[in-house]
Amino acid sequence: MAIVRQSKKRDAMLALLRDTGEHPSAEQVYRALKPDYPGLSLATVYRNLAQLCELGLALRVGTVNGQERYDGHTRPHSHFICNRCGRVADLPRLSPGEGCVERLGVQYGFTADRCEFVIRGLCKDCEDFNVGGKLS
Repeated sequence: MAIVRQSKKRDAMLALLRDTGEHPSAEQVYRALKPDYPGLSLATVYRNLAQLCELGLALRVGTVNGQERYDGHTRPHSHFICNRCGRVADLPRLSPGEGCVERLGVQYGFTADRCEFVIRGLCKDCEDFNVGGKLS
């Protein structure tokens, strides 16, 4: 892999991802950092988020409403994504059991470097809104 030079903008993006409980899109990262980095472009944000993911410092969680969402916490954990409002939540205690991925690899003939587990559905707020008869 090529040597990666230090970058204040990339460091700020990683800090933002790690300091938030949210799972922002590239556009949200851009809007949050633009006031502190006036020369920042959306293309720079996309490029640096891709690089952070390639380096294993961030994760792509999934696409929500057409936008990729990112997570700065790379320890193994699962996610819930609401199909209505797009909320993404960490599920830190829900992950495949110890050795599960390795056993599946032996059974099906692959070597995995990571496992992603995403549950999609309606969050409580959207479910309550729907049950309350406010949506048809």
